[in-house]
Amino acid sequence: MVYGYARCSTNEKKQDIDRQKRDLKTLGVKDSKKIFWEYESGTKADRAELEKALAILKAGDTLIATEVSRLTRSTKHLYDIIDLAKEKRIKLILGSFVVDCTNDELDPMTKAFLQIAGVFAELERDMTVSRIKSGIQNAKAKGKVLGRPATTAEDLPSSFIKHYPKYKAKELNVSELARLCDLSRTTVYKYISMLEGR
Repeated sequence: MVYGYARCSTNEKKQDIDRQKRDLKTLGVKDSKKIFWEYESGTKADRAELEKALAILKAGDTLIATEVSRLTRSTKHLYDIIDLAKEKRIKLILGSFVVDCTNDELDPMTKAFLQIAGVFAELERDMTVSRIKSGIQNAKAKGKVLGRPATTAEDLPSSFIKHYPKYKAKELNVSELARLCDLSRTTVYKYISMLEGR
């Protein structure tokens, strides 16, 4: 049986995972229902869909990912996956590279490739994190305010401003006010405090 695994770090609004799914079909996954996919960091070892894919594999099966970094960005985690592949006697296809563990032994060239690929996947991730941190520090040095702008009493939603007088007149309780404004009770309490200057 041939399975596929696709992963992006951020959600579907920011990254398109469909390209990976199409590539997996080109690489040999015939049934789209046999593609496991998720939006998770590649450094996270306990990913639900990857765990499902690894658990379902039996001797002789194949798991395909478009590249090593889709499977993992951690060298240690890559070694763990290879150990599992050897234990289960399965085949991994990572883009154009085939890791055949059906005989419970890897040839020296395959071992060397996996070590190098794992290190580069981890290095790429570390460099990305470093660039992000550098960008944040640079923005702060230039006086830019990062994150969501703070809400002030002047920015409160019109629905809250409209119904707040009824709350003050005790015609509504906090739960009713929250429901009418489509806000959480915690947010309503925060807005009340802001209006009342507490």
